[in-house]
Amino acid sequence: MGWATHYIAQLQNGETVEFRPRGNSMKGKVESGQLVTVEPIGERKLKKGDIVLCKVSGNQYLHLIKAIQGNRYQIGNNIGGINGWIGINAIYGICTAVD
Repeated sequence: MGWATHYIAQLQNGETVEFRPRGNSMKGKVESGQLVTVEPIGERKLKKGDIVLCKVSGNQYLHLIKAIQGNRYQIGNNIGGINGWIGINAIYGICTAVD
C-alpha cells in the first residue's frame, strides 16, 4: 500500500480526486503541497507531457509521460529522472488542474 492507494481506488470507481502531493520531483509543474485534481482517463488519448497518477515497478507517482511507443508509456519526473515504461493498465488518472 502506497501514498496514492486510496486515490487510485477512487479513480478506478470513476471518481475525480483532489490531493496535495509532497516532494520536489515535479518542481515547475506541481510544487510540493499544491492542490491537484486528477480524473479517470476515460476515453482520453494520452500524450507526451500529460501528468498522470500511475504505478511503475511497484511505486506510485504523479509524474509526466515522457515518451510513448505504441501501447507503452515512459514515465518520469520534471527534473530529469526517468521511472520506466508501463502499459495503460498502470495509469490510473490524469491531472486536469493544479491550484
